[in-house]
Order: sequence, then structure tokens, then C-alpha cells
Amino acid sequence: MTKIITIAAQNAPKAVGPYSQARKAVDAEATLYISGQLPINPASGTMPDTIEAQTRQSLDNLGAILREAGMDYSDIVKTTVLLDDIKDFAAMNAVYAEYFEDEKPARMCYEVAALPMGAKVEIDAVAVK
Repeated sequence: MTKIITIAAQNAPKAVGPYSQARKAVDAEATLYISGQLPINPASGTMPDTIEAQTRQSLDNLGAILREAGMDYSDIVKTTVLLDDIKDFAAMNAVYAEYFEDEKPARMCYEVAALPMGAKVEIDAVAVK
């Protein structure tokens, strides 16, 4: 069974949001690399309009992939969040925090020039079980 340890180094800045400095997988049985998930509703093929709804849809899409692989959000050790406008960070972060309450994955977030299909957000993940 994999043990995932949250790393909180005293000599590095504390996390300033819903993420951990790092997470370490010990005796991992499986590592899942999830490609960036656009906020596309799989049933309709459409994207919601707001950054909050798009963040929720991207994270729900990650959740569907995790479940298919026999995993859940607690198995995520690293995410990358791409935003088309860094001014949306606070709104994205508030929704993101709802999905990661206890052990938060390490995370990187930055602004990009554009995302496919005019999306406002795209999120990828690495999960370990």
C-alpha cells in the first residue's frame, strides 16, 4: 500500500493557498499522469462561462478519470493550473480549495497566452496509489 507523506519544510515558505509544498509517495503501486482537462461538459460538449464553473468542470473531469483508474482526489500529489488571465486566480483558487480539503497536492499555477477552445482554465494532475 502506498503511503503519501505531506512535506512541510520549515525553511521554505509556507503554502499560500490550498496546496502543499510537496507530497512524497512511498512504495507506490501505480502512478497516474492525467492530461490537462479543459472545462468541457462530457455530456453536452459545451463549456460553462465563468471561471468558477470552468474550474469546477475541469476538476470534475479529473475526478471522473481518477475514479476510472480506481483513485480519488486524495491520491493526487501534483497539479498544474493554466489560466488565460491570472486575475482569475482568486476565483479559481476558491473553487479548487473545495476539492482538496485535507492533504493538498503540490501545485503550480500560471497564466498562458491562450488555451484551446477559448477556455479560461486547464488543469492536469499526477496521482499515486
